[in-house]
Amino acid sequence: MSDTTFTVQELLEENLNLKQKIKDLEQANKDCRHSENSLRNNEETFRELVENSNDLIYRISPEGVVIYISPSCTTHLGYPVTSVIGRPFQQFLHPDDAEKTVASLRRMIETGQRQSLVQYRVRHMDGSWRWYMSRGNPIKDDAGIVVGYQGITRDITELKHMEQSLRQSKEVLSAIFNVAPVGIAIVKDRVFQCINKTWCSILGYSESDVIGKSTRMLYEDDEEYERVGLELNPGASEKCIASIQTKHLRKDGVLRDVSLTATLLQSESSSMSAIIAIEDITDRNQAEKALRESRRELSDIIDFLPDPTFVIDREGKVITWNRAIEALTGITKKEMIGKGNYEYAIPFYGYRRPILIDAALSQSIEIVAKYTAFQRNGDVLFGEAFKPSLPPGDIHLSGTASVLRNDKGVIIAAIECLRDNTERNRLEVRLKRAEKMEGLGRLAGGVAHDLNNVLGILVGYSELLIEAVPGESFIKKYAQTILKAGTRGAAIVQDLLTMARGGVTVSKVVNLNKIITEYLSTPEFERLQFYHPMVKIMTDLDDGLLNVKGSPIHLGKTVMNLVSNAAEAVSGVGEVMIRTGNRYLNTPIHGYDSIEEGDYAVLEVYDTGGGISADDIDKIFEPFYTKKVMGRSGTGLGLTVVWGTVKDHKGYVDVQSEEGKGTKFTLFFPITRENIAGETKTIPLESYVGHGEPVLVVDDKSEQRDLALTMLKRLGYRANAVASGEEAIAFVRSDTAELLVLDMLMDPGIDGLETYKRIKEIKPNQKAIIVSGFAETERVKRAQELGAGEYVRKPYSLEKIGLAVRRELNRA
Repeated sequence: MSDTTFTVQELLEENLNLKQKIKDLEQANKDCRHSENSLRNNEETFRELVENSNDLIYRISPEGVVIYISPSCTTHLGYPVTSVIGRPFQQFLHPDDAEKTVASLRRMIETGQRQSLVQYRVRHMDGSWRWYMSRGNPIKDDAGIVVGYQGITRDITELKHMEQSLRQSKEVLSAIFNVAPVGIAIVKDRVFQCINKTWCSILGYSESDVIGKSTRMLYEDDEEYERVGLELNPGASEKCIASIQTKHLRKDGVLRDVSLTATLLQSESSSMSAIIAIEDITDRNQAEKALRESRRELSDIIDFLPDPTFVIDREGKVITWNRAIEALTGITKKEMIGKGNYEYAIPFYGYRRPILIDAALSQSIEIVAKYTAFQRNGDVLFGEAFKPSLPPGDIHLSGTASVLRNDKGVIIAAIECLRDNTERNRLEVRLKRAEKMEGLGRLAGGVAHDLNNVLGILVGYSELLIEAVPGESFIKKYAQTILKAGTRGAAIVQDLLTMARGGVTVSKVVNLNKIITEYLSTPEFERLQFYHPMVKIMTDLDDGLLNVKGSPIHLGKTVMNLVSNAAEAVSGVGEVMIRTGNRYLNTPIHGYDSIEEGDYAVLEVYDTGGGISADDIDKIFEPFYTKKVMGRSGTGLGLTVVWGTVKDHKGYVDVQSEEGKGTKFTLFFPITRENIAGETKTIPLESYVGHGEPVLVVDDKSEQRDLALTMLKRLGYRANAVASGEEAIAFVRSDTAELLVLDMLMDPGIDGLETYKRIKEIKPNQKAIIVSGFAETERVKRAQELGAGEYVRKPYSLEKIGLAVRRELNRA
């Protein structure tokens, strides 16, 4: 058998192989048909997706001609698909975008790589331009040669508009950020991220100086840095706006007042970001401080004005109530500030009502009827009114009110200044009284001169007639009666001359005690007691009464008239007290008469009679005004003589009276340091002279200090003087004084008791005597309990102060 001969076995195997190949071909054919079906289905699905896509899908030839575009072309650009296919796509591009778009396509064809995103504008059929964003792939044949371009594009016109708006907003925000009149900084975790030009201008730094730096660089110390951080950053999870005032260091090292306003920015991270606005308020603070100081100065000026003053705002609420009006009304500033509804009228009228200040604020308010005088001159109003309800009563006030305007002329408030004219009115009354008495005195002087001539003839011829008529003839009795009447008339004329002032021509050194004692032993006093047997007349005469200078006759007649008037004022059982004493006035007294400060010998005559009515008390010193029993002793000139005598002696009269309780006349005569002629000292000077001991006089009145110094130096003491308790304390700290001559009442500053207390703390054994122009008080006794010696009442005499100083220095 040849080599080509196949065995049965081989044929069977080959047959089996052929059958398997046939089966594989049949399966492959089946799979091919299945793939074709799948491909056909996929192609249909793809075409459906492409044709229904909202985006534009297209194909372009290498030459740039549109070979396919999806139906959405019509929806997007208004073109029918057929009008686009076959046309160069560059025809639809915006001239400004065509070049870059074609260049992108060429690069893709040349490189065969996928195209990156491209944005360009496409003309709509209506002529408008729409923005599109596109990305595509090259189309290659089996040989890998690019035969076209396919891609997908999306309309981004609205997105572009949004981007443009956002860009414009950013530009606006950036412009605002840079031109804002306040400094603005963006910080993250208290590190600067961004600052604007104003911020740089305020603090003098450049951006490079601060960006990336900690805000700690702006603070003088860590404590303030931490405080600001806590107040501006209450919590990382909390978005808020916070404001604070602090100080920042400029680049030049100057510390400036700044106001910070921070807005915290929300963040998903744990870091904290904030926008901080900064404003330099140094000048404003200084201006506000100056304004506050100016207002405070103005308020202080108003507060310390001597006239009661208050201010109300446009709503009628009190905004200023000074010390003087507090003293006048008894209403404190704390009680009145902020009150409206006419409450400020209550202290004056007892109820709410418009007053002068309200009429200034509103011309429609009518108040004229409530004032005794009223005048308007533009914005300024003047009024006078009597206010019996204000303490101490019977106050006569005048007020001036005006509006207050701002720099634009707008009314913002009103002010009223009050003035207490009570004392002025009293002075006017006293002046009128004095002028009246002066006029009456001139009249009386003229009448007295003429009467003297007439009375001289009556008295002279009646005496001759008595001598010429013998025996007890009735003619002689007539002549004696005429003589007695003429003599009495001459006494009245003498009273008229006294009233005429200038009647006191004798000026001797006299003592009122002696004048009183001599009067009590006269027939006139015995006759007074005879007429008033139920009136007990008592005396309380000061043994140390200082002398006065004047006329013994006129002073004696003054005592007689006062005691006579007092006795006759008592109806039935009663008392008359005659009292003398020394009195030093360190402040004027305003009573019936205005009494100046100084040293006085005082005469008081007090009765328990029926008193003098308010209607009569201003007339009692007028000539021929009397309520005495006619024919007994009254001529109507007694108190007129008293007035004239006191005034001729440079003295003062005070009258206090209450109906049903009695009357007290108090006469003040200036003392003299001269001695009565022929009078000898009962205590020799040698017994109380000094030996050079250091003595310190403490008195707020310069005249009293000088007098005490003169006396003490004359007595041989080494004396110094200070004007207040504070100065005395300073003196004893650095110098020595064996004895203090300490005034009890001093103003301003601490008084004698407090001064002595403080000095005793420094020098426990310090000796002192207390002096005062007033009666011994509880504070004087307390000073003596602390160790002070004698109490010496002013006015001083050489013997009185000398003995007191000597006794205290000699005391163990």
